[in-house]
Amino acid sequence: MTERPSDSGGLSSGDPLGGQPTPTPPPTQEPPPHESGLPGYTSPPPPGAGGVGGPVSPATAGQAPVLGRYVLAGWWSRVGAAVIDGIIIGTGALVLFLPIGAAAGAGFAADSDAGVAAAILGLMLWVLCVTLVALLYAPIMMARTNGKTLGRMVTNIRVVRTSGEHTSFGFSLLREVVIKSLLFGIISSFTFGLATILDVLWPLWDEENRALHDFIVSTRVVKD
Repeated sequence: MTERPSDSGGLSSGDPLGGQPTPTPPPTQEPPPHESGLPGYTSPPPPGAGGVGGPVSPATAGQAPVLGRYVLAGWWSRVGAAVIDGIIIGTGALVLFLPIGAAAGAGFAADSDAGVAAAILGLMLWVLCVTLVALLYAPIMMARTNGKTLGRMVTNIRVVRTSGEHTSFGFSLLREVVIKSLLFGIISSFTFGLATILDVLWPLWDEENRALHDFIVSTRVVKD
C-alpha cells in the first residue's frame, strides 16, 4: 500500500520552509535620546555627521574629506587662519588710518606742546580703524562664503552651525565680534588675558576640537 505524502512536501519542521516559521530577528535598538549615536560626539554633531553631506567623528580628524563628509579642523589650521585674518585686518586698518591720521595730525604740527594730545588722538583713531575693519571683515566674508574668511580659505577650513543653517551676517557678527572679541575681551581684562588664552587653547583637549566660543554659539570648525 502506497503511503500518502505529507502536506509539508517532504520538508521537515527544521527546514526554513517547513512546518515552523523562520524566527524574526529582533529589531535594532536605537541609541538613547541623550546620546548622539556617533563615536566621539557627546553633544549634537554638525548636521549629517556620520553620513554623506555631514561631518565625521573626530577620530578621522586630519584626514581628507571622504564622500562629502566633514572632518573636524585641527588646532594649527585654526591658528594659521586667525594669524592670516589678523594680518588682513591690520593692513586694512592701516590703509584706513593713514589718511585720517595725517589729516588729524596736521592740526597739531604747528604746536610742539600738542605732541601728547596728538599721540592720544592717533591711538584712539587707530583703535577705531581696527574695530571698524574687524567689525565688517569677518561677518561679510562669512556671510558670502558660508563660514569662511580669507585666512580660512588659505588653510582650507570653514565654520559650520550644528543646526545646519546658513552662516548669515548677523550670526557671524554674533560669533566673531560680540562673543570672540567683545565678551572674551571684557572677561580677559579682568583675568589678565586668561579668558582669551583658554579660548584659543581649548580645542587642544576638547574631543570635538571646539573653542570656548564654539560652545556658546553651537558651531564647529571643519575642513573645507
